[in-house]
Amino acid sequence: MDHSGQSVLFEAIEKRRDDLVALTQDLIRIPTLNPPGEAYLEACEYLDRRLKPLGFETQLIRGFGTPGDSEKYPRWNIIARRDGAHPGQCVHFNSHIDVVEVGHGWTTDPFGGEVKDGKIYGRGSCDMKGGLAASIIAAEAFIEVHPDYAGAIEISGTADEETGGYGGVAYLAEQGYFTPERVQHVIIPEPLNKDRVCLGHRGVWWAEIETRGHIAHGSMPFLGDCAVRHMGAVLSEMEQSLFPALAQKHTAMPVVPEGARQSTMNINSFHGGMAEPEEGFTGFPAAVVPDSARMVIDRRYLIEESADEVKGEIVELLERVKSQRENFSYELKELWQVSPTMTDHDAPVVTSVARAVQTVFGRAPDYVVSPGTYDQKHIDRIGRMHNCIAYGPGILDLAHQPDEYVGIDDMVDSAKVMALALTELLTAS
Repeated sequence: MDHSGQSVLFEAIEKRRDDLVALTQDLIRIPTLNPPGEAYLEACEYLDRRLKPLGFETQLIRGFGTPGDSEKYPRWNIIARRDGAHPGQCVHFNSHIDVVEVGHGWTTDPFGGEVKDGKIYGRGSCDMKGGLAASIIAAEAFIEVHPDYAGAIEISGTADEETGGYGGVAYLAEQGYFTPERVQHVIIPEPLNKDRVCLGHRGVWWAEIETRGHIAHGSMPFLGDCAVRHMGAVLSEMEQSLFPALAQKHTAMPVVPEGARQSTMNINSFHGGMAEPEEGFTGFPAAVVPDSARMVIDRRYLIEESADEVKGEIVELLERVKSQRENFSYELKELWQVSPTMTDHDAPVVTSVARAVQTVFGRAPDYVVSPGTYDQKHIDRIGRMHNCIAYGPGILDLAHQPDEYVGIDDMVDSAKVMALALTELLTAS
């Protein structure tokens, strides 16, 4: 695109700045909390009303039977498609509509969409309703400047990314919406910073470990067998052997932040003994030796590691504890697993977005890999669509934090990058 064409495109985006802010605020004010999965339909219907007048054909698709789907909390998604004047390829912008719990420590209304000092505050502003809004503005500006474009533009708002994406992108991929025959380029506007191109993510393996004991009266623990103490031995072995070993494993993947270039494991939850009492219960616990303790682990691994190796480390650790402790028994249950993925640097969507970043910012992008998974995993694994990246506004470190925000200038700049990429991919050279 020549300089005059770029100026026209950028002007079309700049004149939509106030609309971009209002759109982001509207999206933040729809409290799509997950879990449990609230207001998904409201968010999809809002996007439907926004995109239909622009000539998009829309589909609202429920992820029937997926994890968490119920009549109370249905897993709704929207896919909007606008075909151009000529045959060509399809560029798909995929954004998740769900947000995580609010948490404590906010100084602004988490669902207020307050604008202050050039930033829009609210849960999901950064991750990733600001990116969704930027992709819509980019598409609108591109269509205005290039009404006779070739191919198709798709914009989706999908469910459950924060809890694995199974009611959203995974379900849609299983239904054929992300095949390479239907979609040729995917951009996921996750908040990886506006001058970065994210090529993929580390792998993940979640599992639950349960240790067992024997119930008895708490005043006579010698007649029982405390499952929590058995789990304590597991934790001790992790501290002594596993965590140091993980810290020695490093990757050539450009993972950000720097600390995530090693293998990591988080203890997601721990429960031993009696169930937590209902809210408002004022009694005391019973005197019981716990006969069960459970721990959920969240293991993030590198492209240089295999899933079998990751699982084998935990099995080996548990067997080692078993050999050292009398009456030690355990059960290991895999919850879910996703392999690492990384798109090639020379893939068409990578090179197009990289050139757009160079144009907007005057420098080449940083190529990064996400420390955690996002919905590229399903597009790659189920959809077999490997020409996929994450690119969007927002600072990665702000995701899931109190006083989460997205910068307005960052959204405008990212919209320019997205619109330039559309121009390269959907117009004749």
